Amino acid sequence: MDDLPTAEDVVQDVFAALYRRHGERLAGLNNPDAYLRTSLVNTSRSVLRRRRTVRAHIPEREGHAPSAEEPVLLREEHGEVIAALRRSIRRQREVLVLRYWSHLGEARIADSLGLSRRAVKSTASRALAAPRRELEASR
Repeated sequence: MDDLPTAEDVVQDVFAALYRRHGERLAGLNNPDAYLRTSLVNTSRSVLRRRRTVRAHIPEREGHAPSAEEPVLLREEHGEVIAALRRSIRRQREVLVLRYWSHLGEARIADSLGLSRRAVKSTASRALAAPRRELEASR
């Protein structure tokens, strides 16, 4: 079974069905233990089969539907950011690309570019500040 409460429910249902069919006396059964075991296995399989079918047919949630103008606005904004980055000096672009596109930490960037960690921090700070000022001025 998938979970304990469902297994407990199956066992209870099987015992209740056995009691309804045969009452307090199980004299009509040749092997009550085997009958009970078989009932448990069959009922468990039935529950799991039903659960698998239900899970297979659950409709997917509708995700976020972007507005019609969102892709255009994003492209325009990204274009402004890329243009601002192109205007920055080469070392600043390298630091930003390694940090945000390659997801490297300061130590790895410093090793890659042959800089100190302090130089990486200050270069990244200046690299982010210049385009930000340009973008704020243009708005």
